[in-house]
Amino acid sequence: MGSAHAFPFLTTLVLVPAGTALVLLLLPRQLTRLVRAVALAGSIGTLGIAVATLDQFRSGFAGYQMTSVHPFVAALGISWSLGIDGISLFLVLMTAVLFPLALLGAGEQTNTKAFVVWVSLLEAGCMGSFLSLDVLLFFLFFEATLVPVYFLIGGWGHERRGYAATKFFVYTFVASAVMLVGIVALVFLHQSQTGTLTFSVQALARTHLTGAESVALFLAFTAAFAVKAPVFPFHTWSPDAYAEAPAGGSILLAGIMAKLGTYGIIRFDLGLFPHGVVVLAPLLLTLGVAGIIYGGVVAAVQRDLKRLVAYSSLAHMGFIVLGAFALTGEALSGAVLQMVNHGLYTAALFLLVAMIYRRRGTFEIRRLGGLQRKAPVMAAAFMLVMLASIGVPGLNGFVGEFLILAGTFIGHRWWAVAAMVGVVLAAVYLLWAYQQVFHGRREGDERPEQPERPFKELTVREGLVLAPLLALIVFLGVYPKPVLNRITPTVDALIAHVAAGSHTDTAPLGRPVLSSAVVRTPGSAIGLATDVQGGARVAVTPAVLDTHASAPTPVSPAPAGKGIR
Repeated sequence: MGSAHAFPFLTTLVLVPAGTALVLLLLPRQLTRLVRAVALAGSIGTLGIAVATLDQFRSGFAGYQMTSVHPFVAALGISWSLGIDGISLFLVLMTAVLFPLALLGAGEQTNTKAFVVWVSLLEAGCMGSFLSLDVLLFFLFFEATLVPVYFLIGGWGHERRGYAATKFFVYTFVASAVMLVGIVALVFLHQSQTGTLTFSVQALARTHLTGAESVALFLAFTAAFAVKAPVFPFHTWSPDAYAEAPAGGSILLAGIMAKLGTYGIIRFDLGLFPHGVVVLAPLLLTLGVAGIIYGGVVAAVQRDLKRLVAYSSLAHMGFIVLGAFALTGEALSGAVLQMVNHGLYTAALFLLVAMIYRRRGTFEIRRLGGLQRKAPVMAAAFMLVMLASIGVPGLNGFVGEFLILAGTFIGHRWWAVAAMVGVVLAAVYLLWAYQQVFHGRREGDERPEQPERPFKELTVREGLVLAPLLALIVFLGVYPKPVLNRITPTVDALIAHVAAGSHTDTAPLGRPVLSSAVVRTPGSAIGLATDVQGGARVAVTPAVLDTHASAPTPVSPAPAGKGIR
């Protein structure tokens, strides 16, 4: 783990949006322009700090960097403990990019002060979740995101906003309660073995768990993460919440909030319960593929453009789950990259859908025909984002999906083949939706007393909001190397950690047995996990999760195509 940095970059990433919310509370609600300006300044300031964090981040290392550790409730082992590595780095950057764009693209005009206060608090909660190295601190930030989202949907959503907000809150709150039980159980198991009460992620990763304990705790944590992501079949709150949320809320829900679930799976499930991960990976792979196909099929029959994008998002989250549990370096790197890619193109899709709604006043596809003639620039932007969502080469969606499918095919080929159906379905429903909305014929259901609204071209302001997303979609599709160079060392170490901690004596569902041996290399102990059938080796670095490591631990990347099968 990297040594603490002179400037508290990570603490500042949490405190700036939280402080912005406090300042906003003190401003008179009548000063709408000032309120919006302060909120935007706070989010842009957070983006600046995130960019500085990227500049300070050292590539080629697997451990946490720029750590900030301060005892909070020492008697209970609770601390303000933050750190960043290759997995969380670009999720933090994506969060910092999407929040100011959500504020700029939001069309919410009523009670502006309350809206931007909730958005600022939500950003603080998301940043804290991605940076926390204390399990209880993570839980508090994870839960703190529920309240702002509940009020954003309930206060500024569409016709069924009350139902959608309540459903979202109940589902996620109940599932999180199960995770809290798992956290307490894990902490006391660790205390019974070491005599130390702590919530440190790095310390808890060294807890010795029986096979049954590892599986049970894995299920307790995954209950919260699967609902938040959402993972099929725990997804039923998400189409309603995405569809009924206001424009800014949909962007933040699908673009960032969903990633809290998949990030939790990768950070905590794989880091804390390697045996449970290996045992239950076939189940999660199956649920991931089911989500891909189900989301695609249901999206294909939607006649509401926003709900179509919502179900499309569910299908793409299935790909991330697939990559996380394929347990190969390629697939997991693809899953981390796809979390970022999905956030970018889904945010752009929801922004474009919101722009169409403000002009036409409906999400019904049958009433949105022929828009290309009136707004060719908007049509071109929509097409670019739609092609990224399909996974066309040269755009960011392709890189993540390709790595996931290639990495999954190595050890789980039939799951990879089944997931390919989702790629075809995405092309079908997104191309159909684009054709109907921009090139199709609009149904002649206008009435004299309700004439058709004029449809304006993309404005300069809207273009400036979309431009960063479009640029990132193209850049990451053409040149993802800088991102992958920073993701891969941490991913390789995590895959090796799962291999070393899986302790599998039999091969579940036909998987090869894993054995491990520890050898000495200059400067560190490197474990070599060996695939008995294939002889493949991956580097294992126990010090990766060590709280006392004084510098980032370099990790030799695993050979291409090798991992836990």
